[in-house]
Amino acid sequence: MKVTVSLIKADIGGWVGHSTVHPMLIKHAQKKLKEAQETGLLIDFFVFNVGDDLQLLMTHTKGESNPEIHGLAWNTFVEITEKVSKPYKLYGAGQDLLAEAFSGNVRGMGPGVAEMEFEERKSEPLLVFAADKTAPSAWNLPLFKIFADPFNTAGLVIDPSMHEGFKFEVLDTIEGKAVILNTPEEMYDLLALIGSYERYVIRRVWRKKDNLIAASASVTRLSLIAGKYVGKDDPVLLVRAQHGLPAVGEVLEAFAFPHLVEGWMRGSHFGPLMPVALKNAKCTRFDGPPRVVGLGFQLYNGKLLGPNDLFDDPAFDYTRRNAQAIADYIRRHGPFEPHRLSAEEMEYTTLPGVLEKLKDRFKAAE
Repeated sequence: MKVTVSLIKADIGGWVGHSTVHPMLIKHAQKKLKEAQETGLLIDFFVFNVGDDLQLLMTHTKGESNPEIHGLAWNTFVEITEKVSKPYKLYGAGQDLLAEAFSGNVRGMGPGVAEMEFEERKSEPLLVFAADKTAPSAWNLPLFKIFADPFNTAGLVIDPSMHEGFKFEVLDTIEGKAVILNTPEEMYDLLALIGSYERYVIRRVWRKKDNLIAASASVTRLSLIAGKYVGKDDPVLLVRAQHGLPAVGEVLEAFAFPHLVEGWMRGSHFGPLMPVALKNAKCTRFDGPPRVVGLGFQLYNGKLLGPNDLFDDPAFDYTRRNAQAIADYIRRHGPFEPHRLSAEEMEYTTLPGVLEKLKDRFKAAE
């Protein structure tokens, strides 16, 4: 039996401001997904939040991009917005719901989506990552380290089943085109693209020798859909582990370095990506710093045994302290680059409104 794992998220109302999600939203979503499970549409589900994003993790047999599954997520987000977020005046109620009506698939409508369909192996560890106050490009460095960097993933060197390497699908978010690159032989080409955070993002990873799906990431860029800043994309990521894929510890090791990502306050600043436990998945300081949660599940017959809150571990205390030191350093730049994003990225924030006000005061320089 093929199982599909769908992780669909949306910001439909923050409590308070952009900091977190009110428990009412989670409770309402659990009720909706439980009803879908009782009808047989879902095998299992888990509802959680990271910052102000509501996360719906679902397992089923409908395949990827299924209208019933995507419709369930969309209707859940819309219903909660109307019944909870708006009446209680939660901040940015329904802000990720950029379309007026559901059209069969939530891709391109605002919510972020990561999905994978596969046959369960003898043992199926599944890792679920969700980030807040950042963009899909936040996964570029970790995914490279997990599946292409032997200094991070020892299995690339010593495990024969991984020795041939992996394939990466890279999406050009500006042109809407994708390319598949093989590692290790095309590693430099891969790095040439994914180092440009503002344009190229990794969408999927497969094991090269047999095309086994290994990872799937959301790639929604809200600003490119709406044409203006409506909130940061806050991406999600699914990673399979063990048995010819990177070990759980190798996957997590990629997050031990709090690399700089775009997002943070008003989606306009670079900041360190800090791995945190679910209990600390609320964004406070300068609406951040950007943070990521890692949840582990053992998948059995489509059911989710978990979660194991993987970053709720003192082994990541140093990473968090390092992230706080980086946040202190870069915050002192205030409105100056490199803390503030480049001029190209700022075109999708509220800065154009300031420039519009001043445009008639610019005169030819002598």
